[in-house]
Amino acid sequence: MDYNKIAQDILDNVGGKANVKQVTHCFTRLRFILKDESLAKKEIVEHLEGVISVVVSGGQFQVVCGAKVTKIYDATVAILGDAVAGGSVDEQVPDQKQPLGNLILQKITEIFTPLVPAIAAAGLIKGLLAAFAKVPGFDTANSTYIIMNTASNVIFYFMPVFLAYTASKALKCSSVVAMMLGGFICHPTIDALVQDVATKSTIFGLPVIKMAFTVGESSKVFAYTESVIPILLGVIVLYFLEKFLKKVIPEILQLILVPGLSLIIMVPVMLTVVGPVGIYVGYIIQFLYNALYGFSPVLGGIIVGGLWGVCVIFGAHRALLPIGLNDVALTGTNTLMCFAGSANFSQAGAALGVMLKTKSKDLKQVAASASLSAWLVGITEPAIYGCNLRLKKPMVCAVIAGALGGGIMGIGHAVNTGFANNGILTIMSYYGEGTSLGQFAAYLIGIAVAFFGGAILTYIVGFEDVDAAPAGAAALESDLAMPAAPAHTGETVEIASPVEGKAYPLNEVQDEVFASEALGKGIAVLPTKGEVVAPADCTVSVLYPTLHAMGLKLADGTELLIHIGMDTVAMNGEGFTKHVNEGDQIKKGTPIVSFDIDKIKTAGYDTTVSVIVSNTADFAEVTGVPAEKADLTKVVIKAVK
Repeated sequence: MDYNKIAQDILDNVGGKANVKQVTHCFTRLRFILKDESLAKKEIVEHLEGVISVVVSGGQFQVVCGAKVTKIYDATVAILGDAVAGGSVDEQVPDQKQPLGNLILQKITEIFTPLVPAIAAAGLIKGLLAAFAKVPGFDTANSTYIIMNTASNVIFYFMPVFLAYTASKALKCSSVVAMMLGGFICHPTIDALVQDVATKSTIFGLPVIKMAFTVGESSKVFAYTESVIPILLGVIVLYFLEKFLKKVIPEILQLILVPGLSLIIMVPVMLTVVGPVGIYVGYIIQFLYNALYGFSPVLGGIIVGGLWGVCVIFGAHRALLPIGLNDVALTGTNTLMCFAGSANFSQAGAALGVMLKTKSKDLKQVAASASLSAWLVGITEPAIYGCNLRLKKPMVCAVIAGALGGGIMGIGHAVNTGFANNGILTIMSYYGEGTSLGQFAAYLIGIAVAFFGGAILTYIVGFEDVDAAPAGAAALESDLAMPAAPAHTGETVEIASPVEGKAYPLNEVQDEVFASEALGKGIAVLPTKGEVVAPADCTVSVLYPTLHAMGLKLADGTELLIHIGMDTVAMNGEGFTKHVNEGDQIKKGTPIVSFDIDKIKTAGYDTTVSVIVSNTADFAEVTGVPAEKADLTKVVIKAVK
């Protein structure tokens, strides 16, 4: 498998290198933040070699690649450069404005996704240690056990430091200063000071807030180690503080004064305002979750076990991670990951059902590997996107089975003593210190019901089987552009030139896609006047935000794609003016878009306008008619039905 080619194919079909603002990856997905999502060809990308599926959600264009994602990511970064991987790139196309909800979800994802591998690794170690601890005669006081147990706790104990780094990257403020704040609130001296509630402490005369809370039946003095919310709020405040300081401090002094003043200001702010507020917010979140769980553990299990997989589809499960991490910080255990385990195993079971039921060899292979990754290490994206969601009914079966398993866990009060991913390799972390055999049995029964229930339901209910999809961009581009031809009548449709200028054969343009006629046949026009008009009565079916391309549906059913210039999308609409809106029904000769020919040339782009019959396959023959002087009175395309 050529990972460089796969990476290049993906980039070519997400709008090119210039359209990529940032790319990251998790266990199974390349996560692109694109400058203009309308330029991405989702249908093509999801059928490329190495790609399982594509999800557009939460401000991200997510390419699901499964276990190959790291190698594909490395190849992608090699093409794009490390600056894009780090999230900073020269702006050629401004960012699209996103709804506030999408922006928040995107930032939460950017903050927590990089930590998932470390959390999963810690969970694996905890599971192995828990298994050894249950062996009769095993000494948990031996140095190896103590060292490895400490290693598994590092990601949780120093969570504020790790979150400070990822949050600063997401918000684009100083990572070093943010990490200093995280390290500061985890420092043993500060930890001891904050937990000494009997002694009053001050900083610059301001009181350092300390308090004890009641959690369940026990009392707990709050501490910043292992905490989640305080440092996130602190980095948000730091982001605005840095922006302000950079405005008022001369650039020559910013190197020293901005980080220095940021620390001098943020240290007391963290201890007297932001930190305590974060702790209170954390306890409120914990109280609300405990209220749901206390009202009915069974209902909590049904809701989380059933809907966790649905949240994964939209990337919203990342937004739930702070709840589980906050639970661990406050109580040392969490129930969220138990219920999520039911959802994971139900997806694995549904994928197994697909494997057993399908007649397609390709789908059988995808389902088998997806099921394996889900039940072995708890990575469900290949199962969800590769087969269950794609086939619809298996996804419904997985939701039902996950809810049943979660309900059983709720009945048995199953808990996780850390924050481990759900899979066979981490299963013993659900039988850690302080966990009863009954609770562990409830977890085991729950995941068994979810797994076998998902498989059996999927096999019984069935689904609409599929054949293998076409491989590669070229094959799919051809399939999309040229579907099976209908019966022909011999009627000829004549299409006038929508642009004034010299009309010449489309296969002579300096663009491989248009010249190959993969998108359809037509004509090219070298414009002498910068205006596109309606060649006939039509509907404006598509008008790209950058105004460089549009789609028209003529009254006789002919569909046209008109593309102004080559690579002019990079101009981001500069020099282009629209006269109509998408969806408008217009008459022949109506101006659609005006464009500045000189500005396009100055920017270094070819001004050729490509006029393509995008539904070429509906015709027996489509021929371009060259002309020295083409205009609205000159026929430049003849299409025989």
